[in-house]
Amino acid sequence: MPSAVRILFIAGLCSLATACSLFKFPGVHRIEVQQGNIITQEMINQLKPGMTRRQVRFVLGTPLLEDTFTPNRWDYINRVRDPDGKESQKRFTVYFNGDLLIETSGDWQPTGWP
Repeated sequence: MPSAVRILFIAGLCSLATACSLFKFPGVHRIEVQQGNIITQEMINQLKPGMTRRQVRFVLGTPLLEDTFTPNRWDYINRVRDPDGKESQKRFTVYFNGDLLIETSGDWQPTGWP
């Protein structure tokens, strides 16, 4: 019986060691993970005051957040986790007056805007 308990104990330790993310094994390939909207400065530079919602959606894609209580605001969020585990987040918000683009804010700014 003691040998069966020892085998179970060793098997439990092995499964715990392989399932735990505290151990980083050398040579394991880790990928960059992007979540949310992929936004570039070139995309932002295509925005012009007075564009319609449809035109903004064509340039930037579907916003990650469309708040029900503030329908004139769209939020685009891009979160990236690099292979080392460091996370970075960038935000971009567009504001509308009715159907027309009037303002932007966030980590990117269109060139030539007031």
